[in-house]
Amino acid sequence: MMNENKASNRMWGGRFASGPDAIMEAINASIGFDRKLYAQDIRGSLAHAAMLAETGIISTEDEKKIAHGLNTILSEIEAGKFEFSTRLEDIHMNVEARLAELIGPAAGRLHTARSRNDQVAVDFRLWVKEELLRIDVALGGLIEAFLVRAEEHAATVMPGFTHLQTAQPVTFGHHLMAYVEMFGRDRTRVRDAVERLDESPLGAAALAGTSFPIDRHMTAKTLGFREPTRNSIDTVSDRDFALEFLSVSAICATHLSRLAEEIVIWSTSQFGFIRLSDAFSTGSSIMPQKKNPDAAELVRAKTGRINGHLIGLLTVMKGLPLAYSKDMQEDKEAVFDAAETLDLMLAAMTGMIGDMEVNAAAMKKAAGSGFSTATDLADWLVREAGLPFREAHHVTGRAVALAEERKCGLEKLALSDLQAIHPAITENIFSVLSVGNSVKSRTSFGGTAPAEVRRQVRYWKKRLKRDASLEKKG
Repeated sequence: MMNENKASNRMWGGRFASGPDAIMEAINASIGFDRKLYAQDIRGSLAHAAMLAETGIISTEDEKKIAHGLNTILSEIEAGKFEFSTRLEDIHMNVEARLAELIGPAAGRLHTARSRNDQVAVDFRLWVKEELLRIDVALGGLIEAFLVRAEEHAATVMPGFTHLQTAQPVTFGHHLMAYVEMFGRDRTRVRDAVERLDESPLGAAALAGTSFPIDRHMTAKTLGFREPTRNSIDTVSDRDFALEFLSVSAICATHLSRLAEEIVIWSTSQFGFIRLSDAFSTGSSIMPQKKNPDAAELVRAKTGRINGHLIGLLTVMKGLPLAYSKDMQEDKEAVFDAAETLDLMLAAMTGMIGDMEVNAAAMKKAAGSGFSTATDLADWLVREAGLPFREAHHVTGRAVALAEERKCGLEKLALSDLQAIHPAITENIFSVLSVGNSVKSRTSFGGTAPAEVRRQVRYWKKRLKRDASLEKKG
């Protein structure tokens, strides 16, 4: 029979050789990642201490000691002199223990009328809010980079695609402006998320509020929140703001991934539409002629990481009864990693858009392939010859079949050949069959005509300037 001690040692072997205490410490501790919240934790504690003194719950003298101690800890952490301990579990207890070392018994008064439940909620909300504001600025920078290139290429013709098949000619500027719209929506989602999370959890305590005469409106204002939350149970059990952050990040990352995919395609020798600088590409270890769009590929790949974090946290939250459960400790690593990943993706893409070299000749050549002006022919038959669109569609199909048989573009067919297909066709048809004239004709609001692209660029420039002005006033 196996010796009982040997069996025990084997059970708790490896990293956890010291037994269940080591396992519990390892699974329970969050200081390895929530130390990122140190600035927000200290900021929240300073606001809480000031409120406690203002309401007479603690003395002014104790509040001054607490404030001095907390600012000392902040300086220690920022100078890299603070020793974090897993034994103290999290950032809150690490700060509180050091505060007691610095100022003695007065430190014990700081936690009056609050719990780690509302403390972590306020810390995390502050961190997420600050990160959303950083993303908002980064998105503004990306949009500006697009506007510069879109204005530059407002008249550069390229093929427009559906199903990745040549559909109709468009301008490169118009194509780039599609991403401006996408990232513009991302920016509004970021701002909506800030608006929804802009309520202070501080004062909800463990889950039921507190009997102390606290002033939650004071702490909310001090911390830059619009107002305090209105239900203490929901306050400590809510992680909607973290889920929404991940959702916003996942949608934005998806847009970045679509753009990255197009950059990968455009930079191939088969397309040759763009060339990336050496700053955002690498060479092959074995094939000297290759230039790989690694930055774009990694942007594309990292989207899966952010999507995974969203699904992970949704799964954590889906079965939790009210109010707080320790499961919610799993929220931070997902958000922290998603934020870091998205920041990097936005920076990389802004750089790529800013310095990519555009091959306008290759784009123009490709724009005329695949009978891309066929729709222009059909539209002309409706507009000039009065044909019903279905009949015009049929006539155009016959013209395309003839051009395919002759191995030429529609604009190269003889007028007599086109008139043999339908007698209503005149020589004026050739005015719409070139790709340049095709894009110029698409003058509908939001269309690809160069003049319309420039109009949308002007709109977005004004919008960015207006947003910047509102931010300053705010």
